[in-house]
Amino acid sequence: MRRLKSFSYAVSLTLLLLTFSASSSAEQKEKLGNWDVHYMVLNTPFLTPEVARQYGIVRSKFNALVNISVLDSQTQAAQMVSVTGNARNLLDTVKPLTFKRVKEGDAIYYLAPLSFTDRETFRFTINIQLGNDIQTLKFQQEMFVD
Repeated sequence: MRRLKSFSYAVSLTLLLLTFSASSSAEQKEKLGNWDVHYMVLNTPFLTPEVARQYGIVRSKFNALVNISVLDSQTQAAQMVSVTGNARNLLDTVKPLTFKRVKEGDAIYYLAPLSFTDRETFRFTINIQLGNDIQTLKFQQEMFVD
């Protein structure tokens, strides 16, 4: 029963992330080396309390979740990589990002919490490593309190 409940939460998180990304005006994806790197930053209130609890995510209008997914460009297979990074605001305050790997069937997500204030803009630098292959994803996003 516990395994079924865990699977249900995993499916809920996947559906939520897919729904959120599908509703975005533009796909957030970059080709880095041999990888397709998908990324998004979403406010944690979009998560259900059950999903947040399952993954140890604190829901707050001042918390976001950075989601990174790394796929092989040729096969589209999820990659087991090391993900590190930080978010730097416009005042040059650096917030280290601590990523947690979540594996759901064939899918692998790398999730990191981020606290923010309304209309705070971050420049993200995400390092992705597999063996000797290191790629860096850089993007900027303004955060809003919902």
